Amino acid sequence: MKVEETKLAGCFIIHDTVFEDSRGYFFESFNKQKFDALTGTNTTFVQDNQSKSTRGVLRGLHFQKGEHAQAKLVRVLEGSVLDVAVDLRKESPTFGQYVAVELTATNRLQFFIPRGFAHGFLVLSETTTFFYKCDNFYNKESDGGLIYNDSTVNIDWQIDSSELLLSEKDKLQPTFEEIKDTVYFK
Repeated sequence: MKVEETKLAGCFIIHDTVFEDSRGYFFESFNKQKFDALTGTNTTFVQDNQSKSTRGVLRGLHFQKGEHAQAKLVRVLEGSVLDVAVDLRKESPTFGQYVAVELTATNRLQFFIPRGFAHGFLVLSETTTFFYKCDNFYNKESDGGLIYNDSTVNIDWQIDSSELLLSEKDKLQPTFEEIKDTVYFK
């Protein structure tokens, strides 16, 4: 396992060691001891989630507020996505900035997003199966979001907006300007 820190402190791209032969491949997708040692965290995941989506589906940008904030370890089992994390930690030097990583079933990368970030992904392939671990349970009352096309954050989703498929909830999320003065995370 190799860990690559992104420009956003605490966000890591995980490169797993893959063993391939004529039978297929094998890799250890998670090992708490290795993960914590390489990331400098002490993360205990308590919930796994999986979704299947078609090309153009954009899920996000979501986060959980307060005591229900979540760190996530995400990966793609089938297909490909553009995965995005936006720093919402008010005192962070990268507050309001984002990082995007292409995750595919072929590159087998994983992306760790700590608490204090909005997260979302766009499906780039015909279909994608997306899998992620959370270190805190989902709480509906703590649900928060950021509009996907916010002009301040200015995410390059790498697709024409006419191709996007969004939930009604995701079309109505607030802008960065509307939430930036609210302290969600320290």
